[in-house]
Amino acid sequence: MVVVGGGMAGARLAQRLAPSGADVTVVGEERHAPYNRVLLAEVLAGRYAPEAVALPGVPGAVVRRGVRVVRIDRGERAVVCDDGGVLRYDRLVLATGSNPVLPPLRGLFAEDGGSFPEGVHAFRTMDDCLALSAAVRPGARAVVVGGGLLGVSAARALAARGAQVVVATQGEHLMERHLDDSSAELLRAHLEGLGVEVHTQCRVRGLLTRDADGGAEPSRQLRPALSRGAGGEGRTARPVVTAVELADGYRLDTDLVVLACGVRPRVGLAQAAGLAVAKGVVVDDALRTSDPSVHAIGDCAQHAGVVYGLAGPATEQADALADVLTAGPAPRYGGTRSLTRLTLNGPAALDIASFGETTPAPGDDVLRLADATRGAYRKVVLRGDRLVGGILLGDLGTVGTLARTWEGDEPLPSPPLHLLTDNGGS
Repeated sequence: MVVVGGGMAGARLAQRLAPSGADVTVVGEERHAPYNRVLLAEVLAGRYAPEAVALPGVPGAVVRRGVRVVRIDRGERAVVCDDGGVLRYDRLVLATGSNPVLPPLRGLFAEDGGSFPEGVHAFRTMDDCLALSAAVRPGARAVVVGGGLLGVSAARALAARGAQVVVATQGEHLMERHLDDSSAELLRAHLEGLGVEVHTQCRVRGLLTRDADGGAEPSRQLRPALSRGAGGEGRTARPVVTAVELADGYRLDTDLVVLACGVRPRVGLAQAAGLAVAKGVVVDDALRTSDPSVHAIGDCAQHAGVVYGLAGPATEQADALADVLTAGPAPRYGGTRSLTRLTLNGPAALDIASFGETTPAPGDDVLRLADATRGAYRKVVLRGDRLVGGILLGDLGTVGTLARTWEGDEPLPSPPLHLLTDNGGS
């Protein structure tokens, strides 16, 4: 068995398959041992060392790090790697994850299509995190482009490192996919209390840079500058970002730009191999692709029209596929009722949880408790006698009860107000 992708989904599957004695090879592009991507913001904030977020090892599996699979030969049942290696498989599992969404900013890439300007970072991998961590310093100006889950996490971590942080998001409020107006305002107040400046309904149009040799004039186009100094003759140096330009012409001077505009399933390998691809690699209830000998799990997989892009569903899919591969055709994956949880640690910690349908439909009932003084907010959406969604900020003592009630999809007792109490009604 060959697993393409050494992230959380691929590593989990290999761990689950280890007791079966299956011959498993995991091929991962990253040079790091598999790690918990959810905790990257904690590494950036300086609360965890990189090795502290490493996942448990995979006994019995062959793990190839820093190797990229470049082609799938379905006829030969083999994958071809960028180091020239060819790996045969009986079953192939694609756990290729996702790529960061890069906004269409003027000046984001050099004219030759090369790397970002100096000071511009994505925030998706451990290497991204380490590069950003090395660049940030107390007092540095940082603009985070994107106000979703990733952008909020990055902004909070940078603020913890002493940076002067601005969040610029096109959305009407922070974390639009997960929060409503009221809860987003509390989150905004929390970030502003930490010194983070938030601009909503704000589109970044482009980057301004200067030449790497220190030329004062910013340039809208990235022209490679020659390196100076010993050993630097003939090499090109990246331009250095100096500001972001907003759609209204306003300019934000900055030392760092963090691109946190979401992620997109990584499907190029599957597409080139002729597998069925929509938003993600299309899989059935056995997590099989259009080729029965090839499976897909995690951020790259699309099941029943849904691409989850979250750690919880990736883990459930890995567990379900392990059962399918070791117990025969009976086990099935029926989808994940996914709860999104974000903990902003530090002196002023804030917990956020969101699940299900947080926007009520006509005829739904809504229970809401808000305490602006304590920065607490709780809202649940009820449809008849069923809990269909909720948002919680602040003390999340009730999140376990709410999640179990929602996942169980069982009738609620009447009256259901106990769902919002501190002890969950116990």
